[in-house]
Amino acid sequence: MSNSRPRSRRDPGGGAGAAGRDELVSRSLQSAEHCLGVQDFGTAYAHYLLVLSLAPELKDEVKETFQYTLFRWAEELDALNRIQDLLGCYEQALELFPDDEVICNSMGEHLFRMGFRDEAAGYFHKAVKLNPDFSDAKENFYRVANWLVERWHFIMLNDTKRNTIYNAAIQKAVRLGSKSVLDIGAGTGILSMFAKKAGAHSVYACELSKTMYELACDVMAANKMEAGIKLLHMKSLDIEIPKHIPERVSLVVTETVDAGLFGEGIVESLIHAWEHLLLQPKTKGESGNCEKYGKVIPASAVVFGMAVECIEIRRHHRVDIKDIAGIHLPTNVKFQSPASSSVDTEETTEPYTTEKMNQVRGGYLALTECFEIMTVDFNNLQELKSLASKKPDKIGIPVIKEGTLDAIMVWFVLQLDDEHSLSTSPSEETCWEQAVYPVQDLADYGIKPGDHVMMEVSCQDCYLRIQSISVLGLECEMDVAKSFTQNKDLLSSGNEAELCSALANLQTSKPDAVEQTCVLESTEIALLNNIPYHEGFKMAMRKVLSSLTPEKPCQTMDTHCQNNEMSSGTGQSNTVQSILEPFYVLDVSEGFSILPIIAGTLGQVKPYSSVEKDQHRIALDLISEANHFPKETLEFWLRHVEDESAMLQRPKSDKLWSIIILDVIEPSGLIQQEIMEKAAISRCLLQSGGKIFPQYVLMFGLLVESQTLLEENAVQGTERTLGLNIAPFINQFQVPIRVFLDLSSLPCIPLSKPVELLRLDLMTPYLNTSNREVKVHICKSGRVTAVPFWYHMYLDEEIWLDTSSEASHWKQAAVVLDNPIQVEMGEELVLNVQHHKSNVSITVKQ
Repeated sequence: MSNSRPRSRRDPGGGAGAAGRDELVSRSLQSAEHCLGVQDFGTAYAHYLLVLSLAPELKDEVKETFQYTLFRWAEELDALNRIQDLLGCYEQALELFPDDEVICNSMGEHLFRMGFRDEAAGYFHKAVKLNPDFSDAKENFYRVANWLVERWHFIMLNDTKRNTIYNAAIQKAVRLGSKSVLDIGAGTGILSMFAKKAGAHSVYACELSKTMYELACDVMAANKMEAGIKLLHMKSLDIEIPKHIPERVSLVVTETVDAGLFGEGIVESLIHAWEHLLLQPKTKGESGNCEKYGKVIPASAVVFGMAVECIEIRRHHRVDIKDIAGIHLPTNVKFQSPASSSVDTEETTEPYTTEKMNQVRGGYLALTECFEIMTVDFNNLQELKSLASKKPDKIGIPVIKEGTLDAIMVWFVLQLDDEHSLSTSPSEETCWEQAVYPVQDLADYGIKPGDHVMMEVSCQDCYLRIQSISVLGLECEMDVAKSFTQNKDLLSSGNEAELCSALANLQTSKPDAVEQTCVLESTEIALLNNIPYHEGFKMAMRKVLSSLTPEKPCQTMDTHCQNNEMSSGTGQSNTVQSILEPFYVLDVSEGFSILPIIAGTLGQVKPYSSVEKDQHRIALDLISEANHFPKETLEFWLRHVEDESAMLQRPKSDKLWSIIILDVIEPSGLIQQEIMEKAAISRCLLQSGGKIFPQYVLMFGLLVESQTLLEENAVQGTERTLGLNIAPFINQFQVPIRVFLDLSSLPCIPLSKPVELLRLDLMTPYLNTSNREVKVHICKSGRVTAVPFWYHMYLDEEIWLDTSSEASHWKQAAVVLDNPIQVEMGEELVLNVQHHKSNVSITVKQ
């Protein structure tokens, strides 16, 4: 903020009017500075508006102070929830400074926090165009670009086979007389442009996303088709005739299908299209010009499934262990992933997850033959209407191979017409992922030939649902018959005691007093299954706590529990434990974590958990109870913190923390936002000898050649899109870093050995560098297309966790190069690694 008051320049023409204006400007500047001094930012902002409206020539001189005033006033308005006033201030500021990248970026940040992602992206994009080196705006734009233009757009547009088959089917339909076309869910408009190139007279397209709609407008203009295609920014369900299009069309083209076929609402949109937007369909045996009849591309679909064993799916959707670092998980706490096969049918969340099954870590084992789940005719209105109301079909599939039942894998064949089709099978070279329905809630997941996998299949709430998955084996029927015979014999003999015993054995086990279903994200379940993670933290915490009490090593919870059990019989408390001052341990890692319970086993410790969800708190309380924790040992930190944004505080006014556990790496493979700022606060809250976990992090990377990463990051020229100019427009939304990668199964060729790229030290910040150069030795000739990276998290000098290990719940990330670099074995490349506000950028020098 400037300290000196700029002087207004006098009007060279002179006169009383100019003198009066100058006096008013001078007084307003004085008032603005006074208001800033007393932090009255609203009044100061009003004074600056007056100054700039009267003396626009002062813009450059007051710009910095005006920005500061605007941002502080906007913070106050935001806190008061005066959203309209806040937006109004930014609009006024941008009228005065239309080319100010800092104001554009700040406006975008406010809009993004309010949930207006489309609008925020526009401001971030403009800020980057105004100043391509403005790192804050670039990072914001990259973050929002993933929301606005999902990565599958790039993959699908690069799929030449898919584009060619859709183009051929559309050409055939237009050639046979379908001259008026509606493209539902147009995206970039590629299908609309195929129809126009094929000779359709009237082409309409609708797209709901503002970003994709604007992108499609640019694409059509670049391909000189803007006059021939009417693009509507709306849902197809809102299209009315003749308000939006003049008459019913003879062809609807769409690819509003997801990995589970129905998840993007194709059934609902086609029901509406047949009732309101399409000509009547041709009946069987009827001849005549296709222009008089309506039809849909794709014409139909066949959905297939297969029961599979897959360790990677299992560890992300099923807690497969009963004991974690000495903590027993009780049977009355049941963990489920959101994609649970047993989720209530009224839920509107996706009942499946998606995976590229031919690239999943460790692969998968087919336990059944491929089986047909259902067929759907998109050209039959009655069939589409009956899908949602139809009762679930019961399917039983014979098992062909012994293994563990982990999931039902689903794919489909999209029949575009009687000649052209696309398959999303994992055995095909396709841009598609498969839908995966994890199996949960079975007493025994082991199956073998002779068993049958049973399930119920339906289409409800626009989703393909596979539920009530169970296993039926021959021994089940035999056991029932055997039990019945034994009980009959007992009745006839009159042996009452044995009869009661037999009946008791037929009952299910006695339920616990309280049962809790705890729904966790798949990464949280994988974390629970990560044994090295919990064992590592337990060892590191024990070492720190022992070092804080060298004269009396910290006792374990086992002894603590024995003492409690012994004293409970006599009604006496453990006086030694009550005299000792506890060690305070705070876990502020995000999501569900049992680290506070593990900390509580390490002696006189007061652990605090920062979980937010009630079901997570109940689950942790039940786990504590099952492990004989004294009541109130574990506490929930958010109950003690008035402001959730100020999570890092002292445990008590006169106490400090012994250990603070921070989340440094996101499950996506990126560094957590503002982690260094959190570490700085945490260091001030530690007692002498206390530690932050992890204490430091090393980032590693290597050079690879990967065509897959290139195609997932940007459209590779016009050839992939059959000559249509789409790449330059959608590639504006490419991001330099790909996240949620699994390096163990990523199709790539390593061209170097791993090297250390960066050190983040949370305990000793002076060891950090924000900019460094790393020499990398080339060990194989090829094209460097990307730099994948991962981390070693050091809890201390001896205990560290590898985020790329087989047990890791973290994924990895990669910087994808704009321009691949050809290298020869024996050469050296220099990587420039920069760390700015938790964001890492890597550029390659030859």
